[in-house]
Amino acid sequence: MAAKKKDKTLHVPTAPFRPGDEASFEPWPWKPGDLKRPNPKKCSADDTIAHAHGLVRVLGDDDKASGDWNPKLSADELRQGLEHMVRLRIFDDRMMKMQRTGKLSFYMRSFGEECIAIAQTMALETQDWIFPSYRQPGAQFVRGRDMVSMICHCIGNVEDNIKGRQMPVHYSYKEGRFISISSPVGTQFSQAVGVAMASQYKGLDEVTITWIGDGASAEGDYHYALNFASIYKAPVILNLVNNQWA
Repeated sequence: MAAKKKDKTLHVPTAPFRPGDEASFEPWPWKPGDLKRPNPKKCSADDTIAHAHGLVRVLGDDDKASGDWNPKLSADELRQGLEHMVRLRIFDDRMMKMQRTGKLSFYMRSFGEECIAIAQTMALETQDWIFPSYRQPGAQFVRGRDMVSMICHCIGNVEDNIKGRQMPVHYSYKEGRFISISSPVGTQFSQAVGVAMASQYKGLDEVTITWIGDGASAEGDYHYALNFASIYKAPVILNLVNNQWA
């Protein structure tokens, strides 16, 4: 009996939704506490497999935090985080208007992603390093940078702290250990791992954090970073954000 030939044509998976389709949002099947919080100092990679496929949910249907992941933040901490996020939303809105009216050559906003960088930066120590993508300018607010300084950079005027040597939105804030963004997407991932390895080699009490969007996961730097971070167990937090652009 002749063996069945394998189909050698390229398989292209069918997208669940296409532009113009009406998406269906079913109720979340996950409840707070479904995924237990592993001990970050003792857990292995195997202990977090379920977390890669599920959803870590903290807020219940009543909008109240519960379960192992509840950080139990004080009212002052919550107000401070909200203040940073509102400030960033206002800043983004003003800068986008300037870009659309030709007063800025380039701008990228963080609409809908304000909490990602702000909450994580608030959880860090001041000596920790930040390697952002375009959409984490809010981390600078947490580290004490003022809006006027950031606007001066975007405009590239005489008060720009990097004197016009970078494109707008490529912020650099030495006092806050906020490293300048590179224009090619994804490069910050491997850079962050390298700095984390250097901190570890020197025996310093420092952590490095970085973010990329889903599209940048197709870049080589994404895989280099995961490989080196895994092998050398570098003290780095690698965030892959689904910003629904790619």
